[in-house]
Amino acid sequence: MEEKMALFNKPRIVSVSRRTDIPAFYGEWFMQRVRKGWTLSHNPFSHRVLRVSLRPEDVGAFVFWSKNFAPFLPYLAELKTLGYKMTFLYTLTGLPGVFEGRVPDAEVTVSTFRAISKMFSPRHIQWRYDPILLTSVTDEKFHLRRFRDLCRRLGGYTTRCYISFVNLYPKVERRLQALEKKGVKLLSVPEAEQAALAQRLAEIAAEHGIELYSCCNDHLVGGWVKKARCVDAELLAALFGLEVGLYRIKPTRKQCGCYESVDIGTYDTCPHGCIYCYANAGSKAGKNYLHHGPNSPALISRGNSLMDTTSD
Repeated sequence: MEEKMALFNKPRIVSVSRRTDIPAFYGEWFMQRVRKGWTLSHNPFSHRVLRVSLRPEDVGAFVFWSKNFAPFLPYLAELKTLGYKMTFLYTLTGLPGVFEGRVPDAEVTVSTFRAISKMFSPRHIQWRYDPILLTSVTDEKFHLRRFRDLCRRLGGYTTRCYISFVNLYPKVERRLQALEKKGVKLLSVPEAEQAALAQRLAEIAAEHGIELYSCCNDHLVGGWVKKARCVDAELLAALFGLEVGLYRIKPTRKQCGCYESVDIGTYDTCPHGCIYCYANAGSKAGKNYLHHGPNSPALISRGNSLMDTTSD
């Protein structure tokens, strides 16, 4: 597999990560790579392996994504001391365990969310109520009730919430269909009704000082709902002085509004095992997790079928 040096003439925005939950499961590996000053990033589509500098002067900001930042909290002080700039995308839905059985209870998640907000600021941490999954056990009334409760708990600790309705990739649809045996039926909801629900959620969020943003669902944008840029160079500029003009908008999928970044994660490596997840194709994630090593230059070490890379 080809390995190339990632050469950039500007500080790089590093996504950690859309493809897996590094803060929840791979924090020690990530910190080892930070201490080494570089890592390898595998592009799942072009199959190129890039050597990416993680030196503070080469990182414009880390954008962290997770459903569980609790295991990562001990590392944040070290990252701050080293001079890294960071924002956090924290997914908290409060969905029943049948959809995300390995995700911590909302009480634990809210506590960790608040801790990060206090350590940095409410502007540094964005809440993802994502995906909105409409089923026979999580209908519109469920989401209005759950969202209102979470807004009450997170109000004052964040200024933004990103939402989207579940994307029915074939693998996701198969998993949801399998739940029908347990009495859970997916509801078909027209886009107009989704948009109406989004407006109601936005009004609830506004009551708690939170703005609502739509991620990859442009039919929701309007009124109280803005278009999301989860990797947002404009926000990073406001927080850290990053020069917006150096970065271009580079969508990762249809209707994505994100600015360019380099992602250092790997698909099929997240043990959360959420039913709606697009990043896990099958049952390989648990096995792949067992194959990772904290000292590997890439998330998945040599010999795994996902990646074959050179070492130090």
